[in-house]
Amino acid sequence: CAPRSIESQRIITLHLLLLTTCTLTHAFAPSSRIIESRRFALVKPLALSAKKKIAIGIVGPGLVGGELLSQIEATSRQLEKQGLDVTVSAISELKPDADGVLQPWMICSDQTITKQAFQDALQDHGAGQRGDFMQMADHLQSVADHAVMFDTTASEIVSNMYAGWLKKGVHVVTPNKKVGSGCLDRWRECIDAMESTGAQWGDETTVGAGLPILNTLRTDLLATGDTVETIEGIFSGTLSYLFNTFEPGMAFSDVIADAKEKGFTEPDPRDDLSGTDVARKVTILARQCGIDVALEDVPVESLVPEPLRNWSPEEGHILADAFVSEMAKFDDEKTALMEEAEAAGEVLRYVGVVDVTNRKVSVELRKYKKSHPFAGTQWADNICAFNTERYKPQPLVVQGPGAGAAVTAAGIYADFLKIAATC
Repeated sequence: CAPRSIESQRIITLHLLLLTTCTLTHAFAPSSRIIESRRFALVKPLALSAKKKIAIGIVGPGLVGGELLSQIEATSRQLEKQGLDVTVSAISELKPDADGVLQPWMICSDQTITKQAFQDALQDHGAGQRGDFMQMADHLQSVADHAVMFDTTASEIVSNMYAGWLKKGVHVVTPNKKVGSGCLDRWRECIDAMESTGAQWGDETTVGAGLPILNTLRTDLLATGDTVETIEGIFSGTLSYLFNTFEPGMAFSDVIADAKEKGFTEPDPRDDLSGTDVARKVTILARQCGIDVALEDVPVESLVPEPLRNWSPEEGHILADAFVSEMAKFDDEKTALMEEAEAAGEVLRYVGVVDVTNRKVSVELRKYKKSHPFAGTQWADNICAFNTERYKPQPLVVQGPGAGAAVTAAGIYADFLKIAATC
């Protein structure tokens, strides 16, 4: 064949870039204007001499945030090869004042703040300044044309800043579920801000940590015109471990004690057993499917017996240990359920369900045949099954580790890279 002309090659390349841009933007919390307003953003980097400068800020660099900093530093050369000039320009954390009281604190710089420099500043009483999240965002925008705020906390106070950041045109990336599952008005305010400014909200890790659950739903299914009928999933690593481990002949309280010893449970195991975290995740999924559900309206089957929901241990006793001892009084109920499931060739799994067809959501303990994908989960797997018009009779299944600092940090880093490619 005759070689294509330079002009025809340029046109083909441009079309491919536009298609890539449209696909990537679907991966974030939805905004109809983002796809249109960002459609031509990839034309600019064709000038190979110019790198795209992006300033990022990190709030709460604990386990996940610290791991994120390490991953960014370890991939600096890859970022440069992608034409990205990424600067960690602000980090915020709580720091004790002269009286030892923790206060909001931040360090800002025009140059990259390394993980070691941040740790040194945190120990230096004279370094940094009083924390101010809006001032932090303003600083990022003074450093670069593109600004991204990472919230790696579970704080309601921090998540309340999302709408303000997005209204400024500052992108947000976070595993924090508080806004995505919280007050509907606050969630809509963020969506409206994205519509207005074109800023993006990377929230993939709010449901399955590093697993591509939201991206699969928004990009591979909804954006391609598929009709989602139901979404079912095991969305808690702790509860996954409990029911992967629980077998006939075991006491459920012993399984909880084992999970506690392995570090799976919260200091108060009721935070896991209540099912609230799973309810937040199905709320986020339901809203992506157009169901404006409020968290408080999600029916949740708590695994905490009624008498223990407001229970407190005796003074001097460790809460988790005392709770496990109290749970032993209720083992017979779970033993009966397990024996019943085993006799029927089934397993017990604690799941979140979004019934899109009937516009209902729920969180409950269900039985599944041992041939079902949910019966094959191991250790602390998360798994999500999408039943759609196209994916039947077998669902589309996403499975893997749904918790851990490394995979969560990688997930939010991946969200950042998608934003970097389209902003």
